[in-house]
Amino acid sequence: VLQKGLKENFADAQVSVVDCPDLTQEPFNFPAKGICGKPRIADVGGVPYLIPLVQKEKVYDLNTVAKDIELPGAFILGAGAVSSRVLGINAELIPIVKTKSEKKPAVNGSYVAQINPADKGCLLEKYSSKYTDCEFGLLANLYASEGQPGKVIEVKANGRTGELNFVSCLRQTLEKHYGEKPVGMGGTFVIQKGKAKIHVMPPEFSACPLNTDEDVNNWLKFFEMKAPLICQPVIVSRDPGFDLRVEHTHCFSHHGEGGHYHQDTSPDSVQYLGYFQPAELLFRIDRPQETHPVGRD
Repeated sequence: VLQKGLKENFADAQVSVVDCPDLTQEPFNFPAKGICGKPRIADVGGVPYLIPLVQKEKVYDLNTVAKDIELPGAFILGAGAVSSRVLGINAELIPIVKTKSEKKPAVNGSYVAQINPADKGCLLEKYSSKYTDCEFGLLANLYASEGQPGKVIEVKANGRTGELNFVSCLRQTLEKHYGEKPVGMGGTFVIQKGKAKIHVMPPEFSACPLNTDEDVNNWLKFFEMKAPLICQPVIVSRDPGFDLRVEHTHCFSHHGEGGHYHQDTSPDSVQYLGYFQPAELLFRIDRPQETHPVGRD
């Protein structure tokens, strides 16, 4: 299914089932070897807690989420916002955490991408270099598993010929094929060559209400960042009525760049390599009572 859909949007695409590579190795350096074992997705909070105006009291903990999704000790990947209570500012969180279990403390391999106060560029830092908690704020889309080795879906796609970004292409392909049945996936992929359009939220929350996508885009800071970028996508083919964010991808690198992935900007030369696992369960945590479709891109 995925290969067929990717070939409509990329010059070359190959999808196969392989053994998950050891994700503790370069370029991932994750605190778990794989993305297998009881795979599940959690959509926590939501964009309505960020815009039109922020609700700073919305703070969560990845260790608590792991218990809520009935997988204490889960290895969690995904995309979210930092806890402004901890950092004192707003920023992008790239969660990569082996949550605490009865026997072991949490291992936080997350990154934070923020606007550098010095030069207004991107500042990417390891979360654990400054903080000891596993908090996040406002919203997150998370893929969780036992972090075990096992069989995964390997996706290779080179040379983008269509309009869709890599993640949207995967999601829309699933939606087209499975229709009413929601299919969720998570994992990691690397933009091995090329450049990508990435945003980083500004450190100050907007004092003026952000009521349209145009308002949001004017508020966000956009950058072109270079490969290799290690990305953590969470995808649900369609929303079965839970006010989900159906796709959300954050990325980090080892050269100081990272944030929220939008699209590659070098379609001819771009190369993607990803490892995915279909999720068995979907959890919706602290769904906003008042909602809107703005800022979901």
